[in-house]
Amino acid sequence: MSYKGDVRSVAVLGGGSFGTAIANIVADNGHKVGVWLRDSNLVEQCQLSGENVKYLPGYPLNPQIQFTNELKDLCVQAEIIFLAIPSKSFRPVLQQIKPFISPEQILISTAKGIEADGFLLMSQVIEQELGATNVGVLSGPNLAIEIAQRKLTATVVASKNKELMKTIQTLLSQPYFRVYANEDVFGVELGGALKNIYAIAAGMADALGMGENTKGMLITRSLAEMSRMAATLGGNPSTFLGLSGVGDLVVTCSSSLSRNYQLGYLLGEGLSLQEANTKLNQTVEGVNTVRLIQNKAKELNLYMPLVSGMYAILFEGRDLKTVISGLMMGEHADDVEFSLR
Repeated sequence: MSYKGDVRSVAVLGGGSFGTAIANIVADNGHKVGVWLRDSNLVEQCQLSGENVKYLPGYPLNPQIQFTNELKDLCVQAEIIFLAIPSKSFRPVLQQIKPFISPEQILISTAKGIEADGFLLMSQVIEQELGATNVGVLSGPNLAIEIAQRKLTATVVASKNKELMKTIQTLLSQPYFRVYANEDVFGVELGGALKNIYAIAAGMADALGMGENTKGMLITRSLAEMSRMAATLGGNPSTFLGLSGVGDLVVTCSSSLSRNYQLGYLLGEGLSLQEANTKLNQTVEGVNTVRLIQNKAKELNLYMPLVSGMYAILFEGRDLKTVISGLMMGEHADDVEFSLR
């Protein structure tokens, strides 16, 4: 399955900021790449302007990228398909492309979300809907704008298939973009979904002027909660020490470029959830993830006070300061819960 040195045909389904950034890397490496967008007007604007005028305005793209709203031709021709689609639209798009998918194709999810029905991660949705075996996920501290600016960035490709991981490493390798491998698909994908919850909390904390000590506490206790859930569900807690765990968590909790952080900041400034979502006008995965993880933690009788607090803030009207105070008054616990002996 290794494609090193060959020109390959690649499809990116979903022309948001990250999907576009990935397509640009693929094109820079000399491969044929097409990006699928729903909006035919946006397809035309992107093709004529040479940039993604909605999601990455001002960043010229490789002219070899082809934008389209035709799924069939794009999928049939592709050897590798990146699924850069919000989780709420993920399964419907898979159902659309199902007639055009063959067993040989590589399918890579970049979505950082969870499907509510069955608590499924996106790789599991791919396997369930398409019966695919060449499946992987891409996750990490990857702000799309910084990738477009060619700032030094690292990511993780996770799969049970080692050859698939080598293929994606070769496909995306750039002097400014390094791809690491990890066989813990579940842990990598879960980390990408969970960190969005805590980025909302961090944005709120900054808007409220709660201080750097508070931020440090939030991030490290967030990591403890993420690892705790992974271990309970059968994942490897040590995965969260890598790029898809602590790396992604630090970036999304610290950067005003993160949509989840931005949402939290707006909430901290006093906007309602509906007002903040309207102002951002982009999918913020963390809001739905809060509800899903809160329900799952209750089901598992799992102690996740920050998740419970964020649920109370977003859906029950509590404020962050009360949640933080509750954390300070909670039971004493060990700093590090997992040993890597």
